[in-house]
Amino acid sequence: MLIGIDPRLNADVLYTLRSMGHGDMLIIADTNFPSHSVASQTEIGEVLRMDNLTGAEAIEAVLSVMPLDTFVEDFAGRMEIVDAPDEVPAVQAEVQVVIDAAEGKPRAMIGIERFQFYDLAKQAFAVIQTGERRFYGCFMLRKGVVPPDA
Repeated sequence: MLIGIDPRLNADVLYTLRSMGHGDMLIIADTNFPSHSVASQTEIGEVLRMDNLTGAEAIEAVLSVMPLDTFVEDFAGRMEIVDAPDEVPAVQAEVQVVIDAAEGKPRAMIGIERFQFYDLAKQAFAVIQTGERRFYGCFMLRKGVVPPDA
């Protein structure tokens, strides 16, 4: 255990978050996402795991140590529901609450079409697969900067 570090963050995830630079993308995926095949094409090259957590729990832990990018509109994204891109299921609404809390203000995620999400994920720095079993529990987070006085 470490003081001040969310215990849900394992060593592999912490190493990866620390290794990421400004603008790098992180994918937080549900259990149905093809994490292994997609992760093999990322910078890290292998899937990271936060198996016992929902998407919102994993993202809350990640955002406890990683800021989101404040310079771009696509600072965070959610996989759109096929044939219902504007629908926001409960799993995504929960994550939006976590993001708003971390940002200190409402800041809506962008929607990303399913197959575009897969393509985007292959360009990510890393993929973290969670234990989220609800459909469309897949998210993209873009790392921001840590200011000198942080």
